[in-house]
Amino acid sequence: MVRGMISGLLAVILPISMIAHPHPAASQMMRSCAGRSEIVNFLDKNFAEKLTAIGLINENAVLEVYAAESGTWTLVVTDTHGVSCVLLSGDSWDTMPVLPGIAT
Repeated sequence: MVRGMISGLLAVILPISMIAHPHPAASQMMRSCAGRSEIVNFLDKNFAEKLTAIGLINENAVLEVYAAESGTWTLVVTDTHGVSCVLLSGDSWDTMPVLPGIAT
């Protein structure tokens, strides 16, 4: 139930933040969209970022996180038509280890 509420909330917040964010420069927000393969190739070629995490937003879109060993990361939303949009990017990405006995 909580997981459903969170994904529903993300499905509303992410598109709204992409459209109505008052300070896009402050959060390094970009509104770049292209075919998924173009975005993936660009992130790999220019930043060495690889797919690190993925989650279903709803039946129409998935959320993808690309990250590099250097610490750069990019948050991408891809729709069912194969169009991907870069929402946010940053640095200092750190992957947390999975600890035994802790449910995720």
